[in-house]
Amino acid sequence: MSQFDLTGKIVVITGSSRGIGKASAFELAEHGAKVVISSRKQDACDAVAAEINAKFGEGSAIAVAANISDKAGLQHLVDETRAAFGRIDVLVCNAASNPYYGPQAGISDEQFRKVLDNNIVSNHWLIAMVAPEMRARQSGSIVIVSSIGGLRGSPIIGAYCISKAADMQLARNLAHEFGPDNVRVNCIAPGLIKTDFARALWEDPARIAEANQRVPLRRIGEPEEIAGAVVFLASAASSFMTGQTIVLDGGVTI
Repeated sequence: MSQFDLTGKIVVITGSSRGIGKASAFELAEHGAKVVISSRKQDACDAVAAEINAKFGEGSAIAVAANISDKAGLQHLVDETRAAFGRIDVLVCNAASNPYYGPQAGISDEQFRKVLDNNIVSNHWLIAMVAPEMRARQSGSIVIVSSIGGLRGSPIIGAYCISKAADMQLARNLAHEFGPDNVRVNCIAPGLIKTDFARALWEDPARIAEANQRVPLRRIGEPEEIAGAVVFLASAASSFMTGQTIVLDGGVTI
């Protein structure tokens, strides 16, 4: 059996109606997992689940909408997953938001709190909802999609960078707490990826050409190139890895 085989594993992925989350859902299903698609809008989730079921067989995916800012909504996501599949083996905390661009001095309290709540507190909530069953079973993997923004400063998306650095620390702390029960917690730190988050940049030929000159691989990343790392962290291939952050950025941070 391949170390990357996920047959029978149940995976919940937030923010999975598009971008990195959607690509990860397809790759996880490709490796045998049953996936739970979740984002704010039910129709968008339904569409992705239907695509996955059409490709990998009925029952490969279900769709449960949830807003990460709504604790009750996240509990509903967990409850519906358990009702459908009985358990949760892997949690991928991918959803995040960034409502403000500019210097830190200009961010409102409401905007700052939204970034911290959606990018850190919501992950804490969701992990707290699924970790007890993983620890009881002595098996589980939690993956937080952070960002290379958490490894360096920015005069434009500072609050986002602060939140992503906190996600890395959340993984380190929880890795200590959950490790004795064989539950692993790791992060992925993507660089610039061709998603809606960076659309304004990659749709502008001059700006993307300039940005690519700072990347050793001379290009922007694709969502599918992050999905492989999600499979790695979800699978037995990473069974001796916890509390770590995998950087996938074309070499830009080196």
